[in-house]
Amino acid sequence: MRVAVVVQERCKPKSNAYLYLQKWSQMCDKECIIVEGKTVKISEFACPPCVVRARLCPDDAVIIINLPSELDTDMIHRFSLNGFRLFRLPTPSQERVVGILGPNGMGKSTAMSVLSGRLVPNLGDWENKEPAWGEVIETLPRGELRDFLSAVEERSVKVALKPQNVDRIPKRVSGTVSSLLEKVDERHQLDRLIVDLGIDHLMSRTLDELSGGELQRVAICATLLRDADVYFFDEPSSYLDIHERMRIVKIIQQLAEEKRVIVIEHDLAVLDVLADLIHIVYGVKGAYGIFTPARNTRKAINAYLDGFLQEQNVRIREKPISFLRHRDRKAGSESPVIQWGGLKKALGEFTLTSGEGAVHRSEVVGVVGSNGTGKSTMIKILAGEQEYDEGWVTADATISYKPQHIDVDIDGTVQLWLDSELGPSWRSGEFNVNVIKALGVDQLLTKRVKKLSGGERQAVSIAVCLGRDADLYLLDEPSAHLDANARMEAAKAIRRTMEANEKSAFVIDHDVYFIDIVSDSLLVFEGEGGVHGTANGPFNLRDGMNRFLSGVDVTFRRDHDSKRPRINKNESRKDREQRSSGDYYSYDS
Repeated sequence: MRVAVVVQERCKPKSNAYLYLQKWSQMCDKECIIVEGKTVKISEFACPPCVVRARLCPDDAVIIINLPSELDTDMIHRFSLNGFRLFRLPTPSQERVVGILGPNGMGKSTAMSVLSGRLVPNLGDWENKEPAWGEVIETLPRGELRDFLSAVEERSVKVALKPQNVDRIPKRVSGTVSSLLEKVDERHQLDRLIVDLGIDHLMSRTLDELSGGELQRVAICATLLRDADVYFFDEPSSYLDIHERMRIVKIIQQLAEEKRVIVIEHDLAVLDVLADLIHIVYGVKGAYGIFTPARNTRKAINAYLDGFLQEQNVRIREKPISFLRHRDRKAGSESPVIQWGGLKKALGEFTLTSGEGAVHRSEVVGVVGSNGTGKSTMIKILAGEQEYDEGWVTADATISYKPQHIDVDIDGTVQLWLDSELGPSWRSGEFNVNVIKALGVDQLLTKRVKKLSGGERQAVSIAVCLGRDADLYLLDEPSAHLDANARMEAAKAIRRTMEANEKSAFVIDHDVYFIDIVSDSLLVFEGEGGVHGTANGPFNLRDGMNRFLSGVDVTFRRDHDSKRPRINKNESRKDREQRSSGDYYSYDS
């Protein structure tokens, strides 16, 4: 089965791709390549010469892929002749948390629309404007998914959805947290949930006054308060620190004891401890997405990291994502790039303090700690963006800084953004391979900056930060909005850049997998969020993680196959053993 996809934003009239296809459309009388006005179409039954011509289209504006013919009967929805195709669906399951793991742009949102009843799938017949549920259900084997969609057809299933982009909520809803939550409290559990989620002190605040983490918890609360049969949580861990993430895990698992729950999550450590079953979704962004049958959580995550799905005999990544033994890394032996000591900074009712510390050449320092303890403030002080009240910082290092919240006012393309920040240097060499292509930025060059998704904007911002000539790179939450695969690629891109150029970096992040891959050492923030925070270290990675995790009361072990860090279940045998030995971050499997 041939899939032909035209990326319309790269194939606008007068673009290189449009003019190229317009030329070849006149060379064949079989209507293989059709250009009519602003519309470009590629026939899936195009003759071999036209298939080759389409594959060679400039700017990767045409995607031609051959898929196994047996997938044809598994097609759930197709948007147009050369549009996105979705194959198979995840299955909401009774009394189990079902996780969905895969890159963005693979059809997760389309699948959620089908399962919620907002979209009646057309089974690939994109010209059918009024598809019927009955036809869809007849194509499915008897089982849980067929029964569920039958209930959707009868409109006897009510769905609650926690959206992905919680930062957009204040633009759509006004008023206080209290007014929003009281309005949706269909289960009459408001008083209990605001305490469980730690948002009882926010009730009188307006939504536009909340931080990203506070908005996330309010959005989760609003979803939990609705009386529904199925609950969808799209990236519930974003903006949350590890303590808050573990609290969300417990709440969602309790919900799954009586309701169906599906979670889309890119933090693999959280997904590992949260989900009972996982559907992997793979494909080509903007072209097609395929959901695999559900498998147990450990096997699914290990297969995803390995990049090979054995049951489907499909490779979804060129190379496996591997986790290194950090005790073998040698960092800190070079001379210091930046040093500090005795810092103190007061911001309203909050006070940040620090001991003495330094970062050395070729060293990547991970920065961890609860929200509101001063991590971003410390980075801004080192970047020279904020003055400190007491203490000292050496000022010899040149700095490149990627802030937490990316606010870029460029009325142009990604290529213009890169050119304006980096000049022509990003177009070739190791940086182009290790950063631009690794982060997928090369696929975004013709896209306008204002139309970038959160993940795309994050990827370009990381590339811009790493592309500047500096001694020290400061990256604040680089994994935010990135899918699991993009997070791993970003972590490796940061490490490769520091090692290849003998540069240094601070990386703030809440994703333990990300920190594990990218870091040589840890700067640990302790204190009470919004009141006071203290920067301790840097410590070597193991000591730093043990100090940090003992504070949030979570233990990690190593998977004996992939060596990835895994959260132990509370009070499990392994959890009790590691607590008693003080080894909260084990290096042993």
